[in-house]
Amino acid sequence: MFDSPLSASAYEVLGVGASVDDEELRRAYRLQLRRTHPDTGGDATVFIQVQRAWELVGTPELRAAYDRGHGFAVDEVAWDGWRVPAARTDTRPRAKAYGEAGASRRRHYVAQVHAWTGSEVPDPYDPAFVRTVPRELRRILANALAEEHTARAVADLGMGFTAWHDVAVPAGAATVGGEAPSPETLDHIVLGPSGLYGLMSADFGEIARFRAGEVIASGAGSRAPITALVTQVRTIARAARVRFGGAILVLPDDDLAQATTPLGAIRGTTVVVVRRSALRPLLRAGVPGSRTIGGTELFDVRTRIQQTVRFA
Repeated sequence: MFDSPLSASAYEVLGVGASVDDEELRRAYRLQLRRTHPDTGGDATVFIQVQRAWELVGTPELRAAYDRGHGFAVDEVAWDGWRVPAARTDTRPRAKAYGEAGASRRRHYVAQVHAWTGSEVPDPYDPAFVRTVPRELRRILANALAEEHTARAVADLGMGFTAWHDVAVPAGAATVGGEAPSPETLDHIVLGPSGLYGLMSADFGEIARFRAGEVIASGAGSRAPITALVTQVRTIARAARVRFGGAILVLPDDDLAQATTPLGAIRGTTVVVVRRSALRPLLRAGVPGSRTIGGTELFDVRTRIQQTVRFA
């Protein structure tokens, strides 16, 4: 995940500065291979990261392209990787979508950057600049990007699906069983023949682990992501008078050890954690145990959601 604001750069993984010459870079790569190889007691995950880093900077041509794209080149060119995505121009049938994925987090990121610097920043998405900001601010941007990636995956589900992105959770909604008030937004609501689902997109910058139905990852910060997601889904369900088939936490492929991790029913809501690449098959097939929706019921659920949803 070298394109995440939370990930180490290829140079950091290889243990050198970006200004070293090609021969020193090669020596560092060989040293890191020996240090991290599983056969010599190394960590297999780190060993793979070392190999991926070398694939990005292992030749002068690759290194030059990487430096331009990640803010290491003196004569770097504009890079759109973390900027607001351009409007799509293809005409393929897509899922109907409302709202703008990642919009509220991007606004929050820019506001926090300005507060941190004390002044306007010409380009808060410049990769060289992003590397200098505190990790908690980079996490905001990483999660905005995660939302946008999920939205693109959902769009490719096709015309039978409808999605609402960056949904404001109703304020002051009544709690159930003493649960905490809902967080501010639900990242995505997706409706299709396989069911109705609430989704959260996140990027922890590390492999997520689980304990007692919750994510254990330093990249989660002080949040309890599963608790927050389930609370959001339950709040929307009450406000719209609909029944969700499940709650899905979507992570970058490198943040999850397997394609899907079912967490079971949490406060009556079925929860699944899924790699981004496995999201579309899961939504097409439906969360195991969820109820399919069709005909007039699908229209009724869509109408209820549409009448209830407000955007952040």
